[in-house]
Amino acid sequence: MKNIVILISGAGSNMAAIVRAASNDRWEVRFGARVAAVISNKADAPGLLFAREQGIAAMVVDHKAFSSREDFDAALAAAIDRHHPALVVLAGFMRILTPAFVSRYEGRLLNIHPSLLPAYPGLHTYQRALDEGCWFAGATVHRVTADLDHGPILAQAVVPVLPGDTSQTLATRVLTQEHRLYPAAIARLLGESS
Repeated sequence: MKNIVILISGAGSNMAAIVRAASNDRWEVRFGARVAAVISNKADAPGLLFAREQGIAAMVVDHKAFSSREDFDAALAAAIDRHHPALVVLAGFMRILTPAFVSRYEGRLLNIHPSLLPAYPGLHTYQRALDEGCWFAGATVHRVTADLDHGPILAQAVVPVLPGDTSQTLATRVLTQEHRLYPAAIARLLGESS
């Protein structure tokens, strides 16, 4: 079985979209794959409840309990490795990972970013796109490398910037596309490795 471990920090809407796609599209049958665990760095992350309700192992590795980023990443890796992951999927996981952690999961670590990379890596992507007068925004699924938001691009979705858009209205439309894009990109990867 190809186990997928999803990392979240909050509501986990992308995680929920992936879990629903895995169930609705029968990933276990089609690809021999399943979402095996959801791990959050925050105990109060609402996404943990959704995961538990779906019968998925859900756990917390609280970054505040560790004195260094390296110690946190080591504990996080230990929790992930218990599930023997084929893929580690960042879905709103709001922590920058150390190069050693990224190297450990090289080729298996995915992220979704709310811009059309390579434009606007990092934070505040919607406002930056609006401030620059962009006509389009979007989302990018990419492999994670040690360079923040610069890994190889696997899929993108384009969203028009509409007159009168705010960062919130644009974010809402981009998130709708993320919920479609991320599961599709993961399914494509699983199909290629079957």
